[in-house]
Amino acid sequence: MEGPLPEQMRAAGTSLLAALDPPTRAAAGYAFDDEDARRWLEYRPRPRPGVSLADLDTAGRKAAHRLLATALSPSAYAQAMAIIALEEVLDRAEGWRRGRHSGDYWVAVFGDPARDDRWAWRLEGHHLSVTMTVVDDQVSPAPIFFGANPAAVRYAGRPVSRPLGVEEDLARALLDALGPTERAAAIIADEAPADIISATRPRVDGPLEPLGVPADRLGPTGRALLHQVVALYLDRLPPELAATEAARLDAGQLHFAWAGPTRPGQRHYYRVQGDDLLIEYDNTSDDGNHAHTVLRRPASDFGTDVLATHHKSHPH
Repeated sequence: MEGPLPEQMRAAGTSLLAALDPPTRAAAGYAFDDEDARRWLEYRPRPRPGVSLADLDTAGRKAAHRLLATALSPSAYAQAMAIIALEEVLDRAEGWRRGRHSGDYWVAVFGDPARDDRWAWRLEGHHLSVTMTVVDDQVSPAPIFFGANPAAVRYAGRPVSRPLGVEEDLARALLDALGPTERAAAIIADEAPADIISATRPRVDGPLEPLGVPADRLGPTGRALLHQVVALYLDRLPPELAATEAARLDAGQLHFAWAGPTRPGQRHYYRVQGDDLLIEYDNTSDDGNHAHTVLRRPASDFGTDVLATHHKSHPH
């Protein structure tokens, strides 16, 4: 699919709805102004708005995957597919008791991508939630949640599946690069929280405290690694969108915080915060083998930024 990203998403969203029969299309579609449904974020196995991929035919499922692919870089799309496949691995590990399955992911469209100047969509299930808002042909990304359970499957100590391994390894490299004073400022707690702090809240108000160590107190190696961590999460987005998000960041305002033990294999958590940026990672359940990560834009989640611009130029 070629062309500007908003056009790609509009075409993919229109194709998805066209691939659904009328009752399924009605179940997948919501009014853009349905705030409760549109500002939904849920990474646990719960009922959710939209239609399940399991209930779609092959054409419908492929259309949903093509829409998802417009929002993610190739590497992030591969991570998302690995996360979805882990539902079957987890179901086996749980003795098939909970009936988890890789079709238990739901797609919802808000507004009409073929006609409306404001529309949005989300594909979501256990450990995956991707929300995109399109207003006046501007794409506003986030929240984007990726999780993995199990976080790693190993054979003879070697990983055969580790979808979020780079997210852990880069942060550990950053922590290891800190000097004693920087490290003391970065480690905000000896124990990790039970989960990401922002959880499933539709809005995140203000920065999470304590902030941790600021970027301007890091040495050159630490600053470079911090920027690599941020780039890793932004690069979940398509290149043109990732570049836009990176350009508006003030790198000097970044802060890095870690909680929990620092040795691999133990429960741990970190976050990076900046101007309209929140990255959270935790691996705090199942003895450090169950990871959650999220990229949020607290002032802009669910299209708040592009909607504010729209309302200034289109007063209602």
